[in-house]
Amino acid sequence: MSLTSLSLSLLILSSFSTLSLADDQVCNGAAALCSRPYSNITFLGTHNSPFYGNPPLPTENQRVSPTEQLNAGIRFLTAQTHNNPSGDLSVCHTSCLLEDGGTLVSYLSSIKAFLDGNANEVITLLLTNGDDLPITTFATAFTSSGLDTYAYTPSSSPLPITAWPRLSSLISTNKRAIIFLDYGAAESTTPYILNEFTHFFETPFSLTDASFPPSTCNLDRPPNSSPDGKMYIINHVLDVEVFDTGVLIPDYVHAGRTNAAEGVGSIGAHVEMCSGVYGRRANVVLVDFFDVGEGLEKVRELNGL
Repeated sequence: MSLTSLSLSLLILSSFSTLSLADDQVCNGAAALCSRPYSNITFLGTHNSPFYGNPPLPTENQRVSPTEQLNAGIRFLTAQTHNNPSGDLSVCHTSCLLEDGGTLVSYLSSIKAFLDGNANEVITLLLTNGDDLPITTFATAFTSSGLDTYAYTPSSSPLPITAWPRLSSLISTNKRAIIFLDYGAAESTTPYILNEFTHFFETPFSLTDASFPPSTCNLDRPPNSSPDGKMYIINHVLDVEVFDTGVLIPDYVHAGRTNAAEGVGSIGAHVEMCSGVYGRRANVVLVDFFDVGEGLEKVRELNGL
C-alpha cells in the first residue's frame, strides 16, 4: 500500500471513529438531549435537596441524600443557606437551629464528587441567600469545594433564552454546573454565580390546595415582572397546615398523588396548565419527595424521551 493510500485509509477510519463517538454520546442519560439547548429541556428539581430523612421529619423535603438524588437522575437541586451559630455558611432549613444540613462547602463538595465521576452529566444548583450575605461568602465556598472549576459563565447577562448552549457543548467544555442565587448575586465580580431572577421566573410557593388551581401558574417572583425572555420554574410543592397554627409543613402523606404523572393535581396537569398560560413548557418542576410518584418518568416524557 502506498503512503498516500495509507494516509487516506487512516483519515477515513478516523472520520468514522469520530462519527461513532458522536453517535454514541449521551447527555444527562439520553443521546437525544445532547443537541438540545439548556433552555429547551424540562428538569425535575428537588426542593430543599439537603434536608432528607426516611421517614422524613416535618422539616425535611426529601427522603434520600443529594448524592442519591443525583444518582437517581435528578439534575436540578435547590438548597437554602444560612450562617450557623458558629458563623459557617451552611445549608439550613429556615434556621440552622431547626434543620442543619452541614456546611455549604460539604454540600458543594458532594456535587463536585458526582461531576468528577460522571463526565456526561450537567447539573443545576439554585441556592437561596436567606441571611443576605455578600457574594464573596458564596464564592469562597465554591472555591473551597472546587465546584467553581465546573461552573458555567454565560457570554452575556441576561443571556437570551435562545442563546443557551447545548448540553453537548457544556459537556465538551467541561462547564457542567449551572449555578444560580436568588438574591445577592454580583455577576460583574463573580460571573459564574448567576442571578436567578435575571434568567428565571417562578410560580407561587407555600401551596395548600391539592388541586393546584390556575392561580398556581401565576408569575410570583420576581414581582411585577414580565415572563418574556425568561425560563420558568413551577413550584409543584404541596404543604399542609398544622392544626390551624399557620405553620406549613410538606404534605408527605399525599406525595404519591401530588407527584403522579396524570390526574387532578398531578405534575402532568400542572405543567400542561402552565404551558397554556405561557405558550411553552416549564424548564423546571420543583417537587418534594421526588422518589414518590412518577416525577422522573413524567419529565422524561415531557422531553420526548
